[in-house]
Amino acid sequence: MFKRDVKSIGSLVLQALRQQGLETPLKQRRLIEAWPTVAGAVAAEYTQNIYIYNQTLYVRLTSPALRADLSMQRTELCKRLNDTVGEQIITNIHFG
Repeated sequence: MFKRDVKSIGSLVLQALRQQGLETPLKQRRLIEAWPTVAGAVAAEYTQNIYIYNQTLYVRLTSPALRADLSMQRTELCKRLNDTVGEQIITNIHFG
């Protein structure tokens, strides 16, 4: 008899993503998509552009007042976004 090495589909997919170098970009995409939920509907409405570069989330806002308000919540937003993804993807948020 032989022993079967049974693995779940989820673990196989994650293994394939790691091998192809796609795991981090996928998690970055999930983090960006979580922005409206974490920051709130008002912040999402005034968000013009959002991207990640060198573990920094760059968020372009059209409202200076909202920019100042969110700047004070930077650490908490960063933590909540990383918690949403389940891994530390970003270390800072820059509002512009």
